[in-house]
Amino acid sequence: MFLPHMNHLTLEQTFFSQVLPKTVRLYDDMMYELTSQARGLSSQNLEIQTTIRNILQTMVQLLGALTGCVQHVCATQESIILENIHSLPSSVLHVIKSTFVHCKNSESVYSGRLHLVSDLLQALFKEAYSLQKQLMELLDMVCIDPLIDENDDILNMVVVIHSLLDICSVISSMDHAFHANTWKFIIKQSLKHQSVIKSQLKHKDIITSLCEDILFSFRSCLQLAEQMTQSDAQDNTDCKLFQKTLKLCRFFANSLLHYTKEFLPFLSDSCCTLHQLYLQVHSKFPPSLYAAGISKAQQEEIAGAFLVTLDPLVSQLLKFQPFVEVVLDSELELPCELQFPQCLLLVVIMDELPSQPEDVQTLWCTETQVSEATTRVSLLKAIFSSFEQCSGELSLPVHLQEVKSKGQTEVAVTLYQHVCVHLCTFIASLHPSLFPELDTALLNAVLSANMITSLLAMDAWCFLARYGTAELCAHHVAIVAHLIKSCPGECHQLTSLSVLLRRLFFFMTPPQQVEFIQKFSPKEAENLLLWQYISFQALPAELRKQTALEVSRSGTAQCRKWLSSSRTLGELESLNTVLSALLAVCNSASEALDMGQQTAVKEVGSQLWALLNIKLVTGQPYVQQTLCLLLPLLGFFIQTLDPQLISQVITLQTSLLKSEPPDHVRLAVLDFLSSLGKLFIPQAIQDKILPHLSSVFALLLADRNWLLEQHSLEAFTQFAEGTNHEEIVPQCLSSEETKKKVVSFLEKTGFVEETAAARVERVKQEKGTFWEPFAKVTVEEAKKSALQPSAKRARHELPLEEEYRSALQAATAALEAIELLLQKSPPPDWLLTKMETLQERIDKLKHHVF
Repeated sequence: MFLPHMNHLTLEQTFFSQVLPKTVRLYDDMMYELTSQARGLSSQNLEIQTTIRNILQTMVQLLGALTGCVQHVCATQESIILENIHSLPSSVLHVIKSTFVHCKNSESVYSGRLHLVSDLLQALFKEAYSLQKQLMELLDMVCIDPLIDENDDILNMVVVIHSLLDICSVISSMDHAFHANTWKFIIKQSLKHQSVIKSQLKHKDIITSLCEDILFSFRSCLQLAEQMTQSDAQDNTDCKLFQKTLKLCRFFANSLLHYTKEFLPFLSDSCCTLHQLYLQVHSKFPPSLYAAGISKAQQEEIAGAFLVTLDPLVSQLLKFQPFVEVVLDSELELPCELQFPQCLLLVVIMDELPSQPEDVQTLWCTETQVSEATTRVSLLKAIFSSFEQCSGELSLPVHLQEVKSKGQTEVAVTLYQHVCVHLCTFIASLHPSLFPELDTALLNAVLSANMITSLLAMDAWCFLARYGTAELCAHHVAIVAHLIKSCPGECHQLTSLSVLLRRLFFFMTPPQQVEFIQKFSPKEAENLLLWQYISFQALPAELRKQTALEVSRSGTAQCRKWLSSSRTLGELESLNTVLSALLAVCNSASEALDMGQQTAVKEVGSQLWALLNIKLVTGQPYVQQTLCLLLPLLGFFIQTLDPQLISQVITLQTSLLKSEPPDHVRLAVLDFLSSLGKLFIPQAIQDKILPHLSSVFALLLADRNWLLEQHSLEAFTQFAEGTNHEEIVPQCLSSEETKKKVVSFLEKTGFVEETAAARVERVKQEKGTFWEPFAKVTVEEAKKSALQPSAKRARHELPLEEEYRSALQAATAALEAIELLLQKSPPPDWLLTKMETLQERIDKLKHHVF
C-alpha cells in the first residue's frame, strides 16, 4: 500500500533494505513455529489446529504482499538495475525456497494429519509459485551494463541464478513443468548476462545439477516404459506421462547442449560429470546388459527424441583438451556396467575425428604425459583396451543397429562388427602424420594376451594391408616375419604374430611374394620357422609348387641330419619347427609334392616315430610336441602307411592315455583317430589294432574335460560314419553313460534350455567375476579351479560396497542419537534448519542412485 507513494529510485534505501530482512526473519519464525506445532496436530486438538491454520494463512498473505512488491517494481520500471532493488530478489528467493521445502516435506512433517491443513498448504504452494513467476518476470527486465564494472550488480545476479538453482533441486519431483521453466530461466539469464557473469558463475554446480536432472528424468522415462512393456493393457495415462517425461529429458539435454556450447572454456572441472552422464545414460539403455526391459518401439522413440542430443554434445567437447584427458585417462577404472558405454563413446569420437582439423586428431591420437601421476593414452589404444573389457557384450553377443550403406534400412550387427567396421573406416581417413601411432597401437593390440582384442587388431591390420599400397603390405609382412624370428620361444605373442603373418601373406602381390621367398628362403633351415605359419594356398600355382618342394626338401634333409646326429633333446625344438613346416606343406600344398617327395616325408616321419617310447613322451615336453606333430603328419599318409606302424602308433596311444597326458597331446591323438575312419585294416593285423583302437576311444569318450569331450564325440562320429569295421563301434562305448552321451550328441538332445533373460544374467555374473581389477585370480587359484565351466557364478561385490554399508550405518546411528535426544529435552532453535539442509542433501544424493 505504501509503495505507490515512494520514489521508485530510492525503494531499496527507504523500504526494501529496512523491511525485507525483518520479513524474512518473521517468515522463518513462522516456519519454525509451524514445524514445531505440527507434532501435536490432531483432529481432537482444535487449539493447535487453529494455531497452525492461522500461521499458514498469515504466510499465504505474506507471500501475497511480496508478490505485490514485485508487481509494483515491474509496473513502474521499464529497465531495472539490480543494485536498486537487490534486497528484494534475495529475500523473495529465500522465502520461496523455504516454502517449497516445507511443502515437499509436508507428509513427514504432518505425518498422518496432512488432510487437516492440505487446503492451506496447496494455497501456500500456489502463492509461492505465482511469486516466483512474478520474480522471474522482474529479473527478465534487469539490465547490467557490460561496459561498467558494477561488481555488486554482477555478484547479485550470480547469487540470484544460484538461488534459483537451489530451488530447482527442491521442486524437481514436485512440478515437472515448473521445474523445466525454472531451468529455462536459469539458462536464459546466464546467456543474457554471459559477458559479465561468465567468470563468476559456478559452472560446475550448474552442469552437475543439470546432469542430475537429466539422469533423474531419464530413469523415470525408462521406468514408465518398462511398466508399459510389462502391462498387457495399454494405459493411456501412462502413455501420456511417458511422452511428457521424454519431452522433459529432451528439454534438459538441449539445455545442457546450449549451456555447454556457450561456456565451454569454463567447464574444465565439469568434464568428468559430462563423461559420466554419457556413460550412465547408455548403461541403462539397450543393448546394454544392464538396460531396462523396454519395447523396440519405445527404444526408437527414446533414441530419436533424447539420445540423439548426446552425440552433438560429444562433438562440442572434441576440441576441449580437459575432456580428452578425462576420456583417455590411463588410470580410468570403470565398473562393469559402464565399460560397454565407454566403448560406444570412443567409437562415436572415432567417427567424428575425420571431420576435425589435424591438431584435434593429433590431440586424441597421441599419448601424452599429463602429469607425474597421469598419462593420456591414444584413442586407438583406448579403443582396444575398452573393447577388451566388453567380454560379456561380445560373448552374448549384443547387437547394435547400423546402416551398412546410404539409403538402406538398419541392420543388427554384433559389437565386434560394429567396432571393427568403424575402426577400419577411421584408419582409412587417418592423417598420415598419425601412422606411427596406428602402427604402435595395432602391434600392441596384436600382442595382447586377450584373444578377441588380438583378433580385432588383426582384422584392422588386414584391412590396412588391402586399403594401403602393395609396398606397405610387403613392408608389414617383413616386419612381422622379423618379429617372429626374434621370439625367444612358444608364447601367446608368437601365436598371434604367426596368425597375422599367415593372413597378411594372402594380400601380397606375386612379385612381392617372390621377393619374400628370396629374402626368407626355405632352403635355409633358420627360415623354416616362418614357413610353418604360411599357407601355400596364398601363392600362385607354379610358385606354390616350387616353394612347397623347397620346404619339403629342406625339411626332410634337416630330419635326416638330426637322425644321423647324436639326437639330443636340446635339438628337438629345431626338429619340431621342421616337422611343423612339413605339416604346413601337407595341409596346404600336398598336390605340389611328387610321389618321391611324399615318400621321403613319410619315411622320416616313420623313422622318428620309431624312436618314441612311453617314458620319453610322458617325461619330456619337447618330445610331447614332437608326438603332436608326427601324429597328423602320419595321419596325412594314413592310406599308404605300413599297418605295423599304425599298430605301433595305436599301442603307444593306449599306454599314453592311461598316464593322463596334457590336453594338447590328447587332442593330437583324436586328430589321428578321426583319420582312421576310411582306412581298411588288413585281416592279419586286425587283432592287434582294433582292440587298442576301441580302448583309446573308450578312454577319450569318458574324459570329463568338456572341450576334450566335445572333440572326442566329433572324432568318434567321423570314425563311426566312415569305417568299414562296424563291429568295433559298440566296443568303444564302454559304459551306459558313454552310450547316452554319444546318442545325445548324435540326436542333438540333452541341452539345457536357457532363456534370454537367464543368459544375460549369467553373462553379467561372468563378466563381474573375470573383469580386472575387481576380479583378481592368482595362478594357483586358476590351477585349483575345475576344468568344467560353471553354469552359474556368484556375483562379485564391488570393493566400495562395504564402504557404502559402513557409511550408511553411521548415518543411521547418528539419526537414532538425535531421536533419543529429542525424547530427553527440547531441541535447539537451529536444529530444524540443519535438518532441512540435510534433507536437501539426501534428495540430491537420490539423483546419483541410478
